[in-house]
Amino acid sequence: MAVSIRLETRIAAPIERCFALSLSVDAHARSMADSRERPIAGVTSGEMRLGETVTWRARHFGIPWRMTSRIAEYAEPHRFVDEQVSGPFARWHHEHRFAPEGGATLMADVVEYAAPLGVLGRLAERLVLTRYLTRLLQRRNDWLARQLEGGSRP
Repeated sequence: MAVSIRLETRIAAPIERCFALSLSVDAHARSMADSRERPIAGVTSGEMRLGETVTWRARHFGIPWRMTSRIAEYAEPHRFVDEQVSGPFARWHHEHRFAPEGGATLMADVVEYAAPLGVLGRLAERLVLTRYLTRLLQRRNDWLARQLEGGSRP
């Protein structure tokens, strides 16, 4: 059974710029510098497109991880979906939505994920993973907003 995480971030920038930066492998790596996330295979620089994959190497909870994701759906500039092809999750489906809102863009993340390991994985989801992943996504969104708004956010 998958767990859902939903976040909304309002960014004072045009929808096209928000969409493009969200698909940038370079921006993702910079926004995840704390976990030393970096692309090691597939698309390793620039913007991703439909059907393309990227393999990330990162360190979370002090453990090295590797995850390959693919852009499974793509409707510029309103929506794209990345899904895990291989990696640490039993399921990872991340829908990115973008909507114009009064001169700004409302960016919404809808993540459905499931940890591996059955009952132990479900326990980890409840105790640690959902909170950790929500903070990770929020940090990334804050980074995107600072870049797109010219550094005006704390």
